[in-house]
Amino acid sequence: RGMLRVALLAGCLAPSSAFLSPISLVTARLPARATLPASRAGLRTARAAPMMMTVTPQEAGRYKDWLTKEQKAALEETAQKIATFGKGITACDEGPGTIGDRFEKVGIVNTEENRRLYRQMLFTCPGADKYLSAAILDPETIYQKSDDGTPFPELLTKRGIVPGVKPHLKVFQLPGCMPGETVMQGLDSLAMRAKEYYNAGARFAKWRSPLVIGPDGQMSDLAIRTNMEDLARYALICQSEGLMPIVEPDIQLIGDYDLETAIRINVQVQAHLYKAMIDHGVYMEGATLKPNMVNPGKGCKTKYTADEIGLATVTVLRRVMPAAMKGVNFLSGGQSLENASARLNAINKHKGNSPWNLSFSWSQALQLPLLDICKKNPPGSALPIEEMTALLQTELVIAGAAARGEFTPAPGQGDHLAA
Repeated sequence: RGMLRVALLAGCLAPSSAFLSPISLVTARLPARATLPASRAGLRTARAAPMMMTVTPQEAGRYKDWLTKEQKAALEETAQKIATFGKGITACDEGPGTIGDRFEKVGIVNTEENRRLYRQMLFTCPGADKYLSAAILDPETIYQKSDDGTPFPELLTKRGIVPGVKPHLKVFQLPGCMPGETVMQGLDSLAMRAKEYYNAGARFAKWRSPLVIGPDGQMSDLAIRTNMEDLARYALICQSEGLMPIVEPDIQLIGDYDLETAIRINVQVQAHLYKAMIDHGVYMEGATLKPNMVNPGKGCKTKYTADEIGLATVTVLRRVMPAAMKGVNFLSGGQSLENASARLNAINKHKGNSPWNLSFSWSQALQLPLLDICKKNPPGSALPIEEMTALLQTELVIAGAAARGEFTPAPGQGDHLAA
């Protein structure tokens, strides 16, 4: 009983700092003599050997310096290349099913050869290297080749465009959460696949975690924690295999939430993300963010200008984003090229002295207008490569200007109109 009481006293006497700092070495000592109540005559004093409690970050699995200097340098170099001022990312990572649906809507037959020809057009567009720093590829595309037999990753690298890959698999409803709150799968086999993608020429990866704001203007804590910790684990695994991770928390525009709600939820989500990444030991200088722009829900009845949306987006970043990260490449999220460009331009106007490069990582905004060209031709026709290439050149000039904050939108362009 005496030793039990001493043990209890040890817990009471441990300094609070032992439980507040996971980073520093923590030591708690029990005094050599602990005085007990006098009414317990037989247990008036008790001697105990000094008790040492030591917690180190390495033993706890946190903040461990597990990457070599060379590995860190390579990851940071990739992040810096992608964050080149005035350049952005072309997201060509739609799987065969997704791109097939887009082809079907415009009368293009969904074959592997058509998919290869379409991606080849995107990668060989004259002048694209002036506006693109990186390209995200689907696993199918990373193993395809150009007409002259050059693997697509090699073709892109020669043009100064960093090739990357989308390694996540399918999204599933998260049990216990409201409809629409999901989790992405694919972590179990990620290390093996990441190694294969690196050997095929990829130098970064991108993992998307879609999120929704509920009708009550909230997002469940379970959905946030599950997805942000998954993003952190993905980033950790990718870095261990040499791939610079792009983390993509994608808060969708479904709903009628206002801009103030969007700011609050985006801050909450990104704060969880960075905390999880740091807790997992992710090398932050060798990682990139691909978030949504901070928009109100599509059904919001309040009108907001593109300038207000730009300010809201920068406000979220300034509140929580680590300065160690090099850049932010915003997804288009179903926005048109015109609206996305106007909003990205406003974001850069409000950037001020923020340390990050703020640019684009667009798929639909760039590609849907290209596919619309096909509608004028009979179903089953060949891809109109020349027309697509000409339009893509025009689109990239617009996107590049927005990434520099030099785009001049038309009046009202990029505004959210009341639903």
